[in-house]
Amino acid sequence: MYETWEELEQSIVNCNKCKLCKTRQNIVFGVGNRNAKIMFIGEGPGADEDRLGEPFVGKAGKLMNMAFQAVGIKREEVYIANIVKCRPPANRNPEEDECVACLDYLRNQVMLVKPKIIVLLGSVALKNVLGKEYGITASRGNVIEKKGITYIPTWHPAALLRDESKKIDFINDLKLVLKNGEYYGEK
Repeated sequence: MYETWEELEQSIVNCNKCKLCKTRQNIVFGVGNRNAKIMFIGEGPGADEDRLGEPFVGKAGKLMNMAFQAVGIKREEVYIANIVKCRPPANRNPEEDECVACLDYLRNQVMLVKPKIIVLLGSVALKNVLGKEYGITASRGNVIEKKGITYIPTWHPAALLRDESKKIDFINDLKLVLKNGEYYGEK
């Protein structure tokens, strides 16, 4: 594990641990407040993210930003990362070997940020962080405590684009994040 952000970022610059490196434009490392109390973890970059090198900047990211604004979360005050740092072709879910290849980078990001709450965006994030036995439909909206961190699984913002009825759940889950967090010094 790396002790500094600089060491961690340098370690990933030329990553070729899995086949995703062959088709990426940019590594999408993570963005936001490196001392955030709240961290969001998605599954992997899409086309816009791959092009720009930043997570959640496409349609799903814009929707997430609107939801943040609706509940009072400032994007610049949270940290946002993904399970995999390179775009899976055709926006498919990352395969297990691709997730495994990237998980140490994510673990190191979590160690450096030291968040109090981690919001798991969708099934891929949930299963890779908490375990394969978790399902997003049963887990979303629940507060799960493990090793001193509060995890709150919710829908991936891309799911909201496909099914608008999930938007209310997503907003309510973000409110749950604020209720359970130190975001406004509540704890």
